[in-house]
Amino acid sequence: MEVERISVLKIPVDVIQPENLENKLFSLLEKPGTKQIVFLTVWDLLKARHNAEYLNCLKEASLVLPVSKSIISGARFLKESIPVRYNPFSTVVSFFTSLETRYRSLYLLGGHKGSLMEAERNLHATFPGLRIVGRYVGYYPKKVEKDVLSAIFKANPSMVLLGDGLSGGINWAYERRNNFGSSIFVYYKKSLDIFSKRSHKISKRTFDRGHEKWVEILRNPLKIFLFFPFLKYMFLLVIYRILKKK
Repeated sequence: MEVERISVLKIPVDVIQPENLENKLFSLLEKPGTKQIVFLTVWDLLKARHNAEYLNCLKEASLVLPVSKSIISGARFLKESIPVRYNPFSTVVSFFTSLETRYRSLYLLGGHKGSLMEAERNLHATFPGLRIVGRYVGYYPKKVEKDVLSAIFKANPSMVLLGDGLSGGINWAYERRNNFGSSIFVYYKKSLDIFSKRSHKISKRTFDRGHEKWVEILRNPLKIFLFFPFLKYMFLLVIYRILKKK
């Protein structure tokens, strides 16, 4: 089985090996309708437990790839199949590499104008065989959204990379899923700033060690208070483990 969907605290998480990711990507492109690949953090998981629309978005997603090390340990603690942890940046780069080999197309949506234009130039230079068929900034006024949706529908790109400045974040594509053709949507908030080199990506070493949360706390000390919802997550895992045994 290429993909196995498990449940961590009743939230869907997919188990897929990296070597199967490219085949899955192209099999999704063969299917009609809007598809979505989601990078799931433990904070997203906790949010989905109290937000029905967000939970539905995850349930309908074509792939839910865990980002947080604590999701992996949570699945192991609950005796579920153990998923692979994915680094959003390197995974998006692997998507672009795969799309480039078959001359597929990309649409960029989000960020400020400067970041968006620089990101497009850098992506053109790095992936010359990947056709960028359109772009639009984030933080756009509501009155132009109809034009944005129409532009994506007409371009019908293989993939739409969503950055910051979109209402609803991960939910943006799900809430508007009936307005598109057969594209795959990937939301990665910092992507356009990173590809424009206006923001630094988390190093592979830091990510592999699961220390990216400390980098975020150094950038924003108020995130230290995320310790309390994390305690809640640990407590819920214990409760679900006890209930599962019974």
